[in-house]
Amino acid sequence: MKQNWFNRSNGRRGKATVRAVHGDITTLDVDAIVNAANSSMRGGGGVDGAIHAAAGPGLLQEEINDHPDGCPTGEARTTSGHNLPARWIIHTVGPRWNGGHQGEPELLASCYRESLQAAVVIGARSVAFPAISTKAFGYPPAEAAPVAVNSVREFLERDDHQIDEVILVGFNGESFGLYEDLL
Repeated sequence: MKQNWFNRSNGRRGKATVRAVHGDITTLDVDAIVNAANSSMRGGGGVDGAIHAAAGPGLLQEEINDHPDGCPTGEARTTSGHNLPARWIIHTVGPRWNGGHQGEPELLASCYRESLQAAVVIGARSVAFPAISTKAFGYPPAEAAPVAVNSVREFLERDDHQIDEVILVGFNGESFGLYEDLL
């Protein structure tokens, strides 16, 4: 996995380290990974499908039992990690891209904030994010990456969290490169 740290000093932003990683989010040994879910929280394609496949059938059953109404866009829900190295999965539903003038940046920023707040609630100290909304939901990666980085930075500036590390995972070279440039 290729990695890049937040800055040249020591990678610290507030109390937390932020870094970009080029790799597969399902393999990361972190407290929580974020799933770019659909609103039904019943699995799908892309990172959602990969997380469901890696976590095993218990994930779908937990979603059905604990989150029968799914998750609205911009919010977050948590489940256990099941067969993943991560202890928890934080599911968030990103916005579909409609040109950027229908509240997409605000909803995407909310995904990052709500996911980090969910991490605080469950006591996660390390959290990994995929590039939310950039594949199936059509959000241009060059538009999404600054929203992701800025939302994470703003959240971590607060002093009321115990998060030590946030990882922005680029499954492909494009997303990783964008994160690397912004960090």
